[in-house]
Amino acid sequence: MRAPEPAVHSSWTPEGETPPRVSELAVIDAISGIYDPEIPVNIYELGLIYAIDIGEDGRVKVEMTLTAPGCPSAQELPDQVRDAVLAVEGVKDVAVETVWDPPWDPSRMSEDARLQLNMY
Repeated sequence: MRAPEPAVHSSWTPEGETPPRVSELAVIDAISGIYDPEIPVNIYELGLIYAIDIGEDGRVKVEMTLTAPGCPSAQELPDQVRDAVLAVEGVKDVAVETVWDPPWDPSRMSEDARLQLNMY
């Protein structure tokens, strides 16, 4: 188990303090609180999050997918991700993009998710 990483950190330069930098771990922790309503595993462990890009200015871009294009949660899950990431200290703006390529498949799930769902 790794030690918790601070949510944000700033530093000093000759010009003064730099703005706090958003931690990727804090963003992942926020996203990990969101569950697909049909599967009792969080969307990060399911492998629905493809990319997290954190800008120096506090803007975060998340690329995610859904388990299927016809997913009944297609509208609400990206909104939940946006709201969760916006709540992370230091985040100024969030853009969530739903992508379909590559398509999601169960091989993207973490080992923990496979254990939870008995998919071995």
